[in-house]
Amino acid sequence: MDLPSLLLCILLELLAVNCFDMAAERIVGGYAPVPHSIKYIVSIQTTDNQHICGGSLINKYWVITAAHCNIGVDNMMIVAGDYSLSIYEGTEQQILPQLLVPHPGHNILDNNNDIMLVKLMAPVYLNSYVSIALLPRQDASIAEGRMCRVSGWGYTSPSGGQIPSTLRTVKIPVISTEKCNSTESFSGTITENMLCAGYSTGGKDACKGDSGGPLVCEGRLYGVVSWGRGCAEAMFPGVYTAVSKYRRWIDDTISSSYGRCDNN
Repeated sequence: MDLPSLLLCILLELLAVNCFDMAAERIVGGYAPVPHSIKYIVSIQTTDNQHICGGSLINKYWVITAAHCNIGVDNMMIVAGDYSLSIYEGTEQQILPQLLVPHPGHNILDNNNDIMLVKLMAPVYLNSYVSIALLPRQDASIAEGRMCRVSGWGYTSPSGGQIPSTLRTVKIPVISTEKCNSTESFSGTITENMLCAGYSTGGKDACKGDSGGPLVCEGRLYGVVSWGRGCAEAMFPGVYTAVSKYRRWIDDTISSSYGRCDNN
């Protein structure tokens, strides 16, 4: 980005106007929600407090995120109850993970099965700042055009940049797999385990640093931020892991021998 464009973007940001640029790697076209109104979201961080991905609490001991957010159990910290990553608010709960369970079918080449469960070493304390996300039933579908909300703390440039001071969110519509797989869009690379959401004209999207975060439709967690082409590009909506395709796997994992005693 050249200096005049950078100065213009800074000015627009100060005026609370969205600056759409290929370097604007964050929730694009969105806004800062009411503080602590999105209570199920967590920040997945390194142990030295660097945000890398989003995630969603699905019960007191378990978080759902993207498999490509796997940095290893010894390098990860889960932070619930956060809103601004730049300041300490007194609402945060920092919890180490005990176990990472990426989907065994995760394929980094085609992004299929990009989903992971994280078991926490201790339960989160559910309060007015922290709650859990509701899951859809197995194979439940969400109609094309239905509005959903994606949220996250994405970075401000492809090279890293500064994390936005507060959580951001944007409302986007579901796009049918047929349209998303058209030759003008992703040309058949969207699998039955994926969900597309965004505008054909672009402008509103999740982006780098939002990976693993929640796409909530009709009050339920239907998507996990997975991949896309650029950010908010026309004809290339965001691609999400379709959570409803994994409800049985989620339930089986949580109720297995290492999760049986703490799945409430």
